[in-house]
Amino acid sequence: MKSAPTTPPRHPTEFATINLLKAISAQLIVLHHLAFYGPMADYTREALPDLIDWLAQDARIAVQVFLVIGGFLAAKSLSPHGLTGPANPVSVILRRYTKLAPPFFVAILLAVAASWLAGLWMTHDAISAPPSGGQLLAHALLLHDVLAYDALSAGAWYVAIDLQLYAMFSILLWACSRVSASSTPTYLIPAVTAIATGASLLYFNLDADWDVWAPYFLGSYGLGALAWWASDPARRPRSVAILLLLMTVPALLALTIDFRSRIALALLVACVLVAFGRMQAASTAPGQWHVVSVAGNISFSVFLVHFPVCLVINAAFTRFAPQDVLVQTAGVILAWIASMIAGALFHHGVELPIGRALMWAPRPRTLLA
Repeated sequence: MKSAPTTPPRHPTEFATINLLKAISAQLIVLHHLAFYGPMADYTREALPDLIDWLAQDARIAVQVFLVIGGFLAAKSLSPHGLTGPANPVSVILRRYTKLAPPFFVAILLAVAASWLAGLWMTHDAISAPPSGGQLLAHALLLHDVLAYDALSAGAWYVAIDLQLYAMFSILLWACSRVSASSTPTYLIPAVTAIATGASLLYFNLDADWDVWAPYFLGSYGLGALAWWASDPARRPRSVAILLLLMTVPALLALTIDFRSRIALALLVACVLVAFGRMQAASTAPGQWHVVSVAGNISFSVFLVHFPVCLVINAAFTRFAPQDVLVQTAGVILAWIASMIAGALFHHGVELPIGRALMWAPRPRTLLA
């Protein structure tokens, strides 16, 4: 007797929406830097001026997606139900530093080497001068912008701000949890997060002098955290409605007072995460969603290493290739593809091994866990 046909195994992908958003945003950041720094894209602009100008000027707001997702995942890790915070903020901040800083510093060393090589083939503002010891140390400590050192790689500011935001959020959650020895009032943590979000959107984010400090970006990060709590499928409708108000009111007020496309995008992404942020994608079709999952997983590594890759390819095409629109546009496409490949190699060869090597760092505990 023939056995009954078996159903192909289903492979759920957690946070499919987040992986998709990260994958798209990472591509936009790479293309933004290719268009902004040139010089290959300067030739492409002759054929596609509107596209290159949009990539150079506007595509950078895709970083808002990473800020919102950062807050979303920070809330998941540090205060899953919005009721408690970490018992020891210092330990969780140290854990975050050990996750971010080592692969970031490896990428900085690659950027230094890329600048040296690119300097042999072209002269361009994107090429950094040989770094001083203090400049390298400041990058290793993620303090380069605070200490007014020139960044050695495009996007280096974001990694430093990510650590600042995580530290600030950890301390805020810890402080809220200290209010009561037995339990934290139900809406205290979301309410304080909403107040901090509003302060960022209505004051700090309006002053560019704050753009090397976490409060400038806390608005987008806070929207992500509130989106995590609002997206909890176990919450009652009344609780979800309250959290949605805490999330949307500060953002809408800020947009009414001074419309900023980056804040509008952050609010849109937060709303998408409320609706779909915990979605699991499952498919019996081999490979479906796999590409999105892989692209999302390597997005941080792509963010770290794409600049040195693009810099070297720009220099090589400037020195050795014809200064022709089609040839230089092919160089832009090559740099884009090479950035994805380099990101995948860096993820598996550097980011993951370093993460495994540093697994000694204690996982965060909540005060009332």
